[in-house]
Amino acid sequence: MSKTGTAADTAEPRPIYSTGGIAAASAAGIGVAVIVTFTMVGWVAAPHDTFGEDIADLLRGAVLAWLVGHHVSFAIPEGQISLLPMGLVLLPGLLLYRFGRWLARNCEIGRLRHVYRAALAIAGPYAAIAGTLALLARTDVVEPSMPRALLMGFVIAFISGGAGVLRQLMRDKGVAAGDLLALMPDRTRSLMVGMLVSAGTLLAGGVVLFLAALAFSLPDAIAITRSLAPGVVGGALLLIVQLAYLPNAVIFAVCYSLGPGFALGAETVVAPTGVSVGALPALPLLAAVPANGAAPVLSLAALAVPFLAGTIGGVLTQRSAPDVVSEAAPLWGFVCGVTTGILYAALAGVAGGSLGAQRMTEVGPSAWQVGLVAALEVGVAAAVAAWVANWWYTREPRRGGEAAPRNEVSVPEKASDGAPVAVELPPDVPVGKGLATVTPLRAREDDEPGEGAEPEEAGIAERRAELRRRRKARRHDRSLERRARKEARRELRSRRREDKGGRWRRGASDEPSEEEMYGITYEAAPEDVDPAPRS
Repeated sequence: MSKTGTAADTAEPRPIYSTGGIAAASAAGIGVAVIVTFTMVGWVAAPHDTFGEDIADLLRGAVLAWLVGHHVSFAIPEGQISLLPMGLVLLPGLLLYRFGRWLARNCEIGRLRHVYRAALAIAGPYAAIAGTLALLARTDVVEPSMPRALLMGFVIAFISGGAGVLRQLMRDKGVAAGDLLALMPDRTRSLMVGMLVSAGTLLAGGVVLFLAALAFSLPDAIAITRSLAPGVVGGALLLIVQLAYLPNAVIFAVCYSLGPGFALGAETVVAPTGVSVGALPALPLLAAVPANGAAPVLSLAALAVPFLAGTIGGVLTQRSAPDVVSEAAPLWGFVCGVTTGILYAALAGVAGGSLGAQRMTEVGPSAWQVGLVAALEVGVAAAVAAWVANWWYTREPRRGGEAAPRNEVSVPEKASDGAPVAVELPPDVPVGKGLATVTPLRAREDDEPGEGAEPEEAGIAERRAELRRRRKARRHDRSLERRARKEARRELRSRRREDKGGRWRRGASDEPSEEEMYGITYEAAPEDVDPAPRS
């Protein structure tokens, strides 16, 4: 082992909150430095005055670009700028993820459930840094929103930094992603799987729709790029800007496939029902927008994507569900669609916004319309698919042919040799992954095998009788434990009364008691316990 590895292994863990502040400051500092570098490149490529006159505005513009990367809106004299590129969130997200892993390596985090403490240790200082930079970037022309800087800084740092901490802990402790999902409650896990699959299917459909539209309009995009004549450096910056707005374009395409579509200005619409837009900014990315008039026929095939997403999500929701109640299966499938609708309503609200000018104050989809339509389309499809999947999992075996094998389940009780008792069930009882745990009911007390009983039935009855005796013994042991605890509490109260001179009453002491309070549990040996049950 090297000296560096030995020193790292023997070093004491750092305090989590001070280390979180260092991680937040480092992530913010590196992010600002990267933005300043790109800003300097753009400043060099553009006409400018002397460096000394522009340095203050250059740094302020870099800080403003860093805030835009955290989706912080800002006000200008013409209005509000809130249509911000979602792709820029990738830079601070990756930096916070890396420093979250660094924090997990240098601090002691005992359990996976304590990850939120490390995430808070990073998110709090990072939000304070974002709010401070929002104050420093204010001018008479541009005024960033400080409340949004605090909120978005905290949210991005909490999610990204927490993900980094969790990933490092999982790697150190050898925990796989499947094991992490197994720790979740069954119902929560099934709904999360269904929602993520439905949302991922919608997202994949949006990517395919946008790329297809851009491919059909590629000559127009090339013509717009040539008309701008950005040069080498300007072309690289133009490409970065379009890549930053690419997630917004994909979300817009998803909203188109859902039906409500999106707007590109006041009183405009791009939807399957028709396209009506005005003059658009000279951006090659916008060449994918269809021409005014009826929507392209091929684009109408995207309307089937929400129902496909709901079908897949409903099947997977029911497949990992903890029960097989036929009446509940459609309900949980619809809940899967509702959660997907809530997710895309939030994404639609973040992807859209305003560009300040009067005509461009409304750009993007309507969040509430997208959420409502997604919940209905995906939810109904998921409900039907969950009901069909539930019927398929619980269907009876076909009549005729070879008999289906008998099912066996293991009940919690164990036999005298310590092995679980296997109880045979009829072939039509569903047993398997995604189905309910089948536990055979106890027989009645008078259900004892008779003289003419079959040997197999007599063996089952004997095992059931043994299980009943074990249950009675456990109940009797629990009653004895409760009785011992009551006796212990009664003896403790009597001792306190003697210490107080017979004047002890609950809550009636004139002076506060300075003695420590302890709970005492008495355990009795089996030979000292009265076997007679309590009446």
